[in-house]
Amino acid sequence: MAVKDGILAILSLGPGYGLALRDELVIRAPHRAGLNVGQVYSTLDRLGRAGLISSGTTTDDNLPLYALTSTGSEAVNQWLDVPTAPDPRTWADLLDQVLIGASLPDADWPTLLDRHEFAWRSFLTTPAEDGALRSAVTASASRLWAEAALAWLAETRAAFTVTDPGLPLRGIRPQRGRRPQPAPPSMA
Repeated sequence: MAVKDGILAILSLGPGYGLALRDELVIRAPHRAGLNVGQVYSTLDRLGRAGLISSGTTTDDNLPLYALTSTGSEAVNQWLDVPTAPDPRTWADLLDQVLIGASLPDADWPTLLDRHEFAWRSFLTTPAEDGALRSAVTASASRLWAEAALAWLAETRAAFTVTDPGLPLRGIRPQRGRRPQPAPPSMA
C-alpha cells in the first residue's frame, strides 16, 4: 500500500500533523476516502522509527508536527522516479503515485505519466511465461487491466494538460488531531 509514500510526498511540501495529513491525502487521492486517521498515525510512527520523518515541533495547541528527514526526501524522489509495478493488485498504488505525485507543485507529471504508460505497455506486450499456468481467460483479464490503465493514464494526461494538477498545502486546519502522549515518569 502506498499510503506511506503518499504521506511522505505530502510532507515534502512542509510539516504537518496526523489529521491534516490524512485530509491532504484524501483531497489528492479521493479513492483513499475511507482511510482511517488511526492508520495515518500508525504509519507516521513506523516512518519515524525508519528515520524517514521526525517530530520535534508542535502546533500552537501542542499537536505533534511531522517533517521529512533527508532520508525521507530521498524516499519521495525514489517513489516518484520508479513507477508502481503494472499489476491489477496495485491499482490503488498506481492511483496514489499518479494523483499524489502530480499534485505536488512543480511536479514533472508528464514524465511520471510517461513512465507509467511505458510500464503498462510493456505489461500488455509481455508474453505469458507458461501457457499452462496462464490460461486464455487470465491472459484476457491481464490485457483488459493493462488497456484500462493505459486509457486512464491517457485521460489523466488530457485532464492535466487542461488544468494544472499541482496543489499547495491547504491552509484549512481540521479541528481535531492526536494529542501528545504524556512523558513517562522519570526514574529519580
